[in-house]
Amino acid sequence: MAALSGKVVQNVFIGQFYQQNRQFGTQYQRDSCVPYMRALPPFHGGKLAWTSNSSMQMRNLLKYQNGFVNRRTFYCNAASSATAIPSLDKVDFLKLQNGSDIRGVAVSGVEGEPVSLTEPVTEAIAAGFAAWLLDKKKFDASRKLRVSIGHDSRISAQKLQDAVSRGIASAGLDVVQYGLASTPAMFNSTLTEDEAILCPADGAIMITASHLPYNRNGFKFFTNDGGLGKNDIKDILERAASIYSNFLAKGYSVKASESVKKIDYMAVYTSDLVKAVRKAAGNIEKPLEGFHIVVDAGNGAGGFFAAKVLEPLGAITSGSQFLEPDGMFPNHIPNPEDKAAMKAITQAVLDNKANLGIIFDTDVDRSAAVDSTGRELNRNRLIALISAIVLEEHPGTTIVTDSVTSDGLTSFIEKKLGGKHHRFKRGYKNVIDEAIRLNSIGEESHLAIETSGHGALKENHWLDDGAYLMVKLLNKLASARASGKGVGSKVLTNLVEGLEEPAIAVELRLKINQNHPDLKGRSFREYGEAVLQHLGNSIASNPKLQKAPVNYEGVRVSGFGGWFLLRLSLHDPVLPLNIEAPSHEDAVKLGLEVAAAVKEFQALDTSALDKFVQP
Repeated sequence: MAALSGKVVQNVFIGQFYQQNRQFGTQYQRDSCVPYMRALPPFHGGKLAWTSNSSMQMRNLLKYQNGFVNRRTFYCNAASSATAIPSLDKVDFLKLQNGSDIRGVAVSGVEGEPVSLTEPVTEAIAAGFAAWLLDKKKFDASRKLRVSIGHDSRISAQKLQDAVSRGIASAGLDVVQYGLASTPAMFNSTLTEDEAILCPADGAIMITASHLPYNRNGFKFFTNDGGLGKNDIKDILERAASIYSNFLAKGYSVKASESVKKIDYMAVYTSDLVKAVRKAAGNIEKPLEGFHIVVDAGNGAGGFFAAKVLEPLGAITSGSQFLEPDGMFPNHIPNPEDKAAMKAITQAVLDNKANLGIIFDTDVDRSAAVDSTGRELNRNRLIALISAIVLEEHPGTTIVTDSVTSDGLTSFIEKKLGGKHHRFKRGYKNVIDEAIRLNSIGEESHLAIETSGHGALKENHWLDDGAYLMVKLLNKLASARASGKGVGSKVLTNLVEGLEEPAIAVELRLKINQNHPDLKGRSFREYGEAVLQHLGNSIASNPKLQKAPVNYEGVRVSGFGGWFLLRLSLHDPVLPLNIEAPSHEDAVKLGLEVAAAVKEFQALDTSALDKFVQP
């Protein structure tokens, strides 16, 4: 590891912190900081000087600062600089929350989508995270807290990384930039213990908006406890709003971070993936030698997988495509659920006569595969495949999935594999948290996975890691060949033999018009819940249909040989309707039952459903 550390630590410039005993009175006037902050360490050049003594001052100050703000944080206007000062607009920070992530528009040019993730907004969010982290972590006078920062291939990445770095540094925390990275690697940086590469990080920030268009961006946050939850994100945004309000009142200017270190952490992360496959194959140096595996990174951050993981294991990767990072995503959306993306990797497998194809989303927390015949291994098939592997290792364990998984998957997991299927809610964090909860009450679960391709394993700290998920497949290929039990992707395909799949599977989106008078002052969420309540009541009296006896989200109903699920979107004024059936005719019958039940809700746009059920 020492040799590797020497390679990954780049030259760094460390700005000197300023004198501890400098008087704050005159500095307050120059930097326009609030008068409640006289116990803070001194400021210079718009940045907070930080020492072990001043750390304790900060902790003490935050306990009684509520007279100024209600989020227990601190603020200071940066000193003026020659850099152009961005204009400041009022911002509703809570609208940037997207469940357990933050999402917004970072690039102008798309009509009707004004920029919401400006540099000042980003800096305020980062400072809000720093304040949150200071509250959560136990104080240690021997060192400052450190935060690692990484980003995907988006064109706004560098600008936002700089703003995040300023926000973190202004709170007195150390900044460690990783550059192009994956979301799973950022979480791993909080677990790795190697001071030579400045690990572990106390907190980590990934700058990404997953598969969303080029003009979007956002943030995911981690500590060694995992990804932050919804309440944590709300807390951070409330802190950020207070910080930003001080920018509005006192002014804002851009000042380069005084202390930034740069690490090639991806070298460490990929080395660990390689070791995992070698170990599964009995410590063979090149367990994939002769295998032809093509990778499609969609011009996101996953291009590393071909050269840094597969090739060291002996695999042939010719024919891999779109490995170069390009934030305009010129070839297809980096999304394992996207039809064009899956068609692209399928064609690459067939054209190159490869044994296996692997595709990632933009930040590599989701993935899917294609076997040598061009059969897609995503959604229910991927869940079935990973479940088969996990249940071989942990017989009888519970598999937690999201709510839109098929009845055929339940039968496969429980009747063929001997496991238990726990169908929960949509949202990768919901699924992961539920698996953790089940373990806490004595029900063993080793896999939490969504149809979207988010998959987290207990053995991997419950991190939804698309690369690690694919490593589980590689482990199976390598171990099967090493033991003489098979060669090629047929080893994987055989594992999902017997999975019943519907002839028809559709998702229709019924939008709620928030300006329609039928809402009668209700929120879209209240209106949507009323729709679901009415649907549930109408189904109860229908002998042709049967409500699912155990259901955690929306209304799930079986009938006509298939099923439907109507639920309320996690974030948007939409009721997604999933229908699976053995024939189009049966799917239409299910759709007609829903249409009849919801027709009186005038604010609900049922045009997609109406079109589907038309003869």
